[in-house]
Amino acid sequence: MKILASLLVFLISNFIFSQSNTAVFEKYPVFPECTASTVDQLPACFNFTLSEFVYSNFKTPEIVASENYKGTIAVFFEIDKEGDFRVIYVDAFYDDLKEETKRVFGLLPKITPATYNGNPTYVQFTMPIAIPLQQPIMGQGVSTVGKEADSREEKRQDLTNEFESIVNLPYENEEYSSEINIPLSHHNYSLFDPAMNRVGLNNHTAQKPYLYSEVNKYYSFEDENAKLLKNKTSWFGRKLWNEHMVTIKGADYWITFDPGVDLQAGKDTDADINTYNNTRLVYTQGGIGKSFNFFAVIYESQGRFADYFNRFAEARKPDGGNPAIIPARGIAKQFRKDSYDYPIATGHISYSPSKWFNFQLGHGKIFIGDGYRSLLLSDNASPYPFAKINSTFWKLKYTNTWMSLRDVRPAVTLDGSFRTKFMANHYLSYNVTKRLNIGLFESVIWENDNDRGFDFNYINPVIFYRAIEFSTGSRGGNALVGLSAKYKFTDRVNTYGQLIIDEFSSGDIFGGEGSYKNKVGYQLGAKYYDAFGLKGLFLQAEYNRVRPYTYSHNTIVLNYGHNNQSMAHTLGANFSEFIGIARFQKGRIFGDVKVILAKRGFEFNTANDDRFYGGSIYGTEDLRISDNGNELAQGNTTDFFHTELQAGYLINPATNLKFYASLILRDFKPMLNTEDVFENQTTWVNFGIRTDLFNWYYDF
Repeated sequence: MKILASLLVFLISNFIFSQSNTAVFEKYPVFPECTASTVDQLPACFNFTLSEFVYSNFKTPEIVASENYKGTIAVFFEIDKEGDFRVIYVDAFYDDLKEETKRVFGLLPKITPATYNGNPTYVQFTMPIAIPLQQPIMGQGVSTVGKEADSREEKRQDLTNEFESIVNLPYENEEYSSEINIPLSHHNYSLFDPAMNRVGLNNHTAQKPYLYSEVNKYYSFEDENAKLLKNKTSWFGRKLWNEHMVTIKGADYWITFDPGVDLQAGKDTDADINTYNNTRLVYTQGGIGKSFNFFAVIYESQGRFADYFNRFAEARKPDGGNPAIIPARGIAKQFRKDSYDYPIATGHISYSPSKWFNFQLGHGKIFIGDGYRSLLLSDNASPYPFAKINSTFWKLKYTNTWMSLRDVRPAVTLDGSFRTKFMANHYLSYNVTKRLNIGLFESVIWENDNDRGFDFNYINPVIFYRAIEFSTGSRGGNALVGLSAKYKFTDRVNTYGQLIIDEFSSGDIFGGEGSYKNKVGYQLGAKYYDAFGLKGLFLQAEYNRVRPYTYSHNTIVLNYGHNNQSMAHTLGANFSEFIGIARFQKGRIFGDVKVILAKRGFEFNTANDDRFYGGSIYGTEDLRISDNGNELAQGNTTDFFHTELQAGYLINPATNLKFYASLILRDFKPMLNTEDVFENQTTWVNFGIRTDLFNWYYDF
């Protein structure tokens, strides 16, 4: 039975099409019979000679005559640099036809190979063979198998075989060399992080998500996944354990299609809540030609989570009556009496016209940094529309991103529509030496005031945003600047850091008076690969410290937020935090351990004290407690402890389908119990199976 979704093979001269996937050729391969032909005559002579050889040697199987079959065989073959023929794939109605085609091509003699710049090169061809066979005829420089196509009418008649000429070629993991973004997953990224951070490499690791083609230079996805393959021969076994569900491939395009899930069942034992998540998803990815790729995923989800998670989600509910915003996901409507329904769709198209540039349009997330957290831009918030340009040359990589964000608070909703704001970012990464990398970051947020819309002042990819912000009205935008650095001591040990400056006022930053304008945060971290000589053990330590009022703004719409969530650190501002992470994977078995200790400062939000202490990025600075004397973790000082353990089994490496069990222990102790901030402990046990395409964050 024909594969229903098969690929189009483009025909030249109606029957034989030549292509070169990895090399370009200038001169056709030459049969001995064609040595006297001119260069212009070689294609016709090649086609005719090959067609004549097939016609003379092909023995039609008996089943073809007995069942009066008429159709087409499609052959995909290669002529290598030595001039030998090699059949790559045959598509035919009967297995007997496939075997006979392979036998005939095995009889072909060695010929003079194609050339490029005078050097032998290999080329690939597709050749449809009409059944029943008819003797080929040389005419007007075109050879055919079956009949001569001299007139335009006859050529149009030949198109009746067009559908039969569509073949499905074998999928060969094209995604691994594509321009598709690798889905953001901390555990999955840790697998190839060691290969990306060896001393002497001229790559750039802060701009995420990576492209498959970027990483595949240093880490062979195909080779690593081949080590995990199970010996399964049945269709169901291969699709469950090793492969994409559906693959379609032609001469110059490919597509994969997969269903997926994120099913969780657990219990918050302290709050006595049965938790669950029920996500069904479908995702597809593919490529057209060498430069254009796409990725899309649709999620349909319902869930109920641990008590602290539910309260956090409901505290960020949008205007309009919906009860919550699921952290890092999106707006949720009520499902049953105590659960949430939150559909999401993400995806992107990616175009790389050359090795120096990559252009993207999408709806998703971007992460800048080498750490677990980012103080510049993280994947903490809900997905958003974006346009991105990556420019890579010499020792530089320059990333420009433009985003459309939303403020969903009731105070700014107009006629039922959420307030739109825009963000533009620049990030320049420079490899100073083979060990040292530094990065320069700037970002500006502006709102759609005075029908301003998208301000094309910020479309210029090389300007200094602070100057543009000042020229368009200093209160009409919010600019931030940042620095990052990474130093590779060895192939197994590197350190990294970030600095974010939200209010660039040197007098307030260095004045030592605790000014509220001293809106600065920094990060220090280290990674240790194959720790203590144990291959696959990844250790990470990270310290983050962000002063009060960072990321907030006197015009709240202009804060560094989207959908009532921070675009940077999960904890917002006014905190210090230490994170320790261990990850390990051997074969398909994996495990993660994460420990977080933090001191946080919350607002009291009581009748006696409604002042803004700088913890929430959505606070109004007009209610700040003081111009000076501001200290870290001021306000309702809270000790925060979070431990997360996870162990699991990778079911399918092609789709990142995993089974796992997890345990979260959380301790939250504020100085004063209020309605919103009060002492609580959480023990959350969870079991699940998920297609790992994004990061869940439970550590807040």
